[in-house]
Amino acid sequence: MTSLDKPTDREDLAGQETADRAVTEAALFEAFGGVRGMVETVVPGLLFVTIFTINKDLHMSAIAALAVSLVLVVVRLVMKDTVKHAFSGVFGVVFGVVFAMMTGNAKDFYLPGMLYTLGLALAYIVTTLCGVPLIGLILGPVFKENLSWRTRNPGRKKAYAKASWAWGLILLAKCAILFPMYWWADTTKFGWVLIALKIPPFLLAVWLTWVFLAKAPAPIDVFAEMEAAEQAEKAEKAAKAEAARSEGGARHRREA
Repeated sequence: MTSLDKPTDREDLAGQETADRAVTEAALFEAFGGVRGMVETVVPGLLFVTIFTINKDLHMSAIAALAVSLVLVVVRLVMKDTVKHAFSGVFGVVFGVVFAMMTGNAKDFYLPGMLYTLGLALAYIVTTLCGVPLIGLILGPVFKENLSWRTRNPGRKKAYAKASWAWGLILLAKCAILFPMYWWADTTKFGWVLIALKIPPFLLAVWLTWVFLAKAPAPIDVFAEMEAAEQAEKAEKAAKAEAARSEGGARHRREA
């Protein structure tokens, strides 16, 4: 290798790193719903607390939140877009409406989401302690690596563990703020604090995930490996069949 080759090699390496980071960004954007997913997460609760702040009408606030959630799902269906994030929002709103209507306490609209957040935080931490970090289970299929990172890519497993710890601790910190407020704050104040804490912790966790994965080894594309193995098997069978036909033809000529 000459000195003239080295800059090109460095440029190729830098280009590959840029491409890997772009793939990571795209995968995270897809997995967590992007800007639109964040909007769909925030809008129902924002509408609920806004209406309740104005007129203190639990029924009107709940119906409005549920209606806008359904509209968001319908919009995605009409546009033939992915509906998983919108559907998860609808389920959360439905449970919140049911809780609030049953108890007559507007703060209970937020309780199912808070319990889900606490459960998710514990899931991130427990799965990481068990050696199967949840963020890896979520992103593995997105990166087409499935669970190959567990045994074949230790650097990537370490990055997933760091990211899962980040998610777990950030969500626990969020719960540490919200649960005490649930008991002592009035509904309006509690609702606005909860809305304010919707996006920033999420963005922090996603950013840390990107940082950890950007420094990790590239994912192993197990789908490409399976496809290559399948193609190799077909080629081997074709070669054996061709060899059998050639041998049969040679035998036929000898006998003739």
